[in-house]
Amino acid sequence: MNFIRLILFFSLAWITGNAFSEEAEDPDIHKAQMSVINAIDKYHQTNTKIAQQIWDWAELGYLETRSSKLLQSRLKDHGFAIEAGVAEIPTAFVASYGSTEPVIAFLAEFDALPGISQDDSPVRTVIENKTAGHACGHHLLGTGAVAAALAVKSWLSASGNAGTVRVYGTPAEEGGSGKVYMVRAGLFDDVDIVLDWHPSDHNSANLSPNLANRSAKFRFTGAAAHAAGAPDRGRSALDGVEAMNMMVNMMREHIPQESRIHYVITSGGEAPNVVPAYAEVYYYLRHPEPNVLIDDIWNRVVLAAEGAALGTGTKVTHEIMHGNRNLLVNEYLQKLAHRILTKHGGVKYSKTEQNFAKTIYASFKKPKRKLGSQMKILPFEEKQAYGSTDVGDVSWTAPTARFRIASWVPGTSAHSWQAVAAGGTSIGYKGMKSAASVLAATAVEIFLKPEHVKAAQAEFKRRRGPDFKYRAMLGDRDPPLNLRVPHHPR
Repeated sequence: MNFIRLILFFSLAWITGNAFSEEAEDPDIHKAQMSVINAIDKYHQTNTKIAQQIWDWAELGYLETRSSKLLQSRLKDHGFAIEAGVAEIPTAFVASYGSTEPVIAFLAEFDALPGISQDDSPVRTVIENKTAGHACGHHLLGTGAVAAALAVKSWLSASGNAGTVRVYGTPAEEGGSGKVYMVRAGLFDDVDIVLDWHPSDHNSANLSPNLANRSAKFRFTGAAAHAAGAPDRGRSALDGVEAMNMMVNMMREHIPQESRIHYVITSGGEAPNVVPAYAEVYYYLRHPEPNVLIDDIWNRVVLAAEGAALGTGTKVTHEIMHGNRNLLVNEYLQKLAHRILTKHGGVKYSKTEQNFAKTIYASFKKPKRKLGSQMKILPFEEKQAYGSTDVGDVSWTAPTARFRIASWVPGTSAHSWQAVAAGGTSIGYKGMKSAASVLAATAVEIFLKPEHVKAAQAEFKRRRGPDFKYRAMLGDRDPPLNLRVPHHPR
């Protein structure tokens, strides 16, 4: 009797564990998936040129005028209705095709990072008169999302299947929380499923909760004076910044270990012989739980700033620059994305790409991954992530799946010159094509299998809880369109 029960138990486990793989063998789904993948292959050169152009422009957050218009134009030319300048952000847009349920959304980012200029060489080479670079691969991310949406749109049109595909053009992911303003404006309220990807040095679709974060600029004002002739008349704003930083650094010992605090002094004075009347420090704070971040860590940092001002005879104000919720993970969608990634993912290098990769690999210190791993798919697992993204707020509004595609040389970390370099070569564009294929193939299966939407929505509601009410962590402030413009006191 026990033997029979054991057989039944393992049989049930096998059936449950292989449910997704059996769905993948459905001939209608397979045919539809191959049609969108073939469409992406067909237009790969066009997509590469678009991504290359955005890589060349390397526009910073909220300043991505040309990049945003280029993606909008591509979508409009293929029958998408465009709503531009949404959420009071000139470079934000929503592109839609279809008018029925379900609504599946792709997220497109296109902002670069300041201070990381690099050409497409495997050695450190700064581009003259250029200060920004796509060190997080958003030129690939945005173009890949658009490529997937165009392929899905063509399939919907040709097949007659019901559904709506959307692309959300989301500016200023790097420190600007563009998506948060779009969520706050209600632009995601009718979305059923969100599919997202990100460039990386590996391929995975893990269940990866991350950290909520908030940033702010603390601005100290004092009194200028001759640093040698009349130091007693001065009150150094820089002293206020340094006192605050010292207190916050001592605070690190007494906060939850999974927290993160980092800062840069963005203004510290103009000359050593002048007591600085103005100084500014820019802080990022992170923790897995928004309530802990805001009610505990954030409040203590604000008190440290006020104490620093009191002790140095200065005054301090602060401006919240952005705030992102942690990712609300969805295991059902992640497993679906993992299965499709396993089937259609992986990047193979040509001989030229291998030589490029070997050269750039030599620049790494203790790389975590080996060359060749870009062809593999990591096993599915739950793994805490320590970065932050405004996709978090989207994930609390609609069930969201995210995955990573090897678009950089294995061992590359984001926000590095090596990421900029590989992202401007065929290595990055192969990753983009792989990502677009997985996005499109996942969307097609969801359109053909409505039970995926029901299952993902059920888990989403359970994880979010019945009493959840969305509240933006950046409050009711307007989008900081001058995010990358230096602040100077009047």
